[in-house]
Amino acid sequence: MTKSTLFFGSIGTLVETSEMQRQAFNQAFHDMGLDWAWDVATYKTMLSKSGGQARIEDYAAGRGVPVDAVAVHKRKTELFNQAMVRDGLQLRPGVDRILRSARDRDIVLGFVSSTSVENIVSIFKALGDQLSPSDFDFIADGSMVGKGKPAPDIYWHALGVVDKRPQDCVAIEDTAVCLRSALNAGLHGVAFPNAFAAREDFEESVMIMDETTTLDALLAAD
Repeated sequence: MTKSTLFFGSIGTLVETSEMQRQAFNQAFHDMGLDWAWDVATYKTMLSKSGGQARIEDYAAGRGVPVDAVAVHKRKTELFNQAMVRDGLQLRPGVDRILRSARDRDIVLGFVSSTSVENIVSIFKALGDQLSPSDFDFIADGSMVGKGKPAPDIYWHALGVVDKRPQDCVAIEDTAVCLRSALNAGLHGVAFPNAFAAREDFEESVMIMDETTTLDALLAAD
C-alpha cells in the first residue's frame, strides 16, 4: 500500500555532516582541556549510540574519567553550528528531488530529529534558499520528548501532530540506531546511510536509499 507521509528522521538524511561533527567534537575536547581525539574509525563506533552527550558520557565512563558531558556537548554544539553556517551545506544528492515530488503530490512531510533547536536553526541557515522550515508540515526536536532515539517517543509525538497511523508513514534514517526508533514506533523504515554508516549496519529487510531512489519507491517501502 502506498503511504501518505514521509519523515526525514535525522540531520544526516538531509545533509552530510559526519566529518564536520567529528571535527567539532575534537575541537570541543581540546577547548575543554581533554586530551581526547576521535579518529574516523573511533567516531564510526560512536554512532552506535544516538546523541552526542550520550557518546561523550559513554566514552568517559569507559576510561574512568569524570567529565561534565553537558558542558562538553554544549561546546561541541556551538562549534558545529558555527561551522555549518560559516561553511554552508548542500542537500544530499536526491533529497531535493524527493522533497519537490512529495510537495507536488501533497505528501505530508516531517523532519523528525531529536537534535537541539539550535542545530535545526543552523541547518536551515546553512542551506540558505535550498530548503525552508515551511517545506515541512512538522519539525521535531529533542526538547519535545523525554527519551531520545532509539526510543520511539519522538515518532509517537510526530504521529500525533500529523494525525497519521504508523502504517501510513515511511521514515528515512541515516544510522541503524536512529532507524530503530522509527521501527519501534511501527513505521516503515528506509536507510539512507551517511558517510560514516555502513550499509551492513542495517537489517537485511530494510530498503537502502541512494540518490537515484524515487518517491514512489520510498512510499512503497515495506
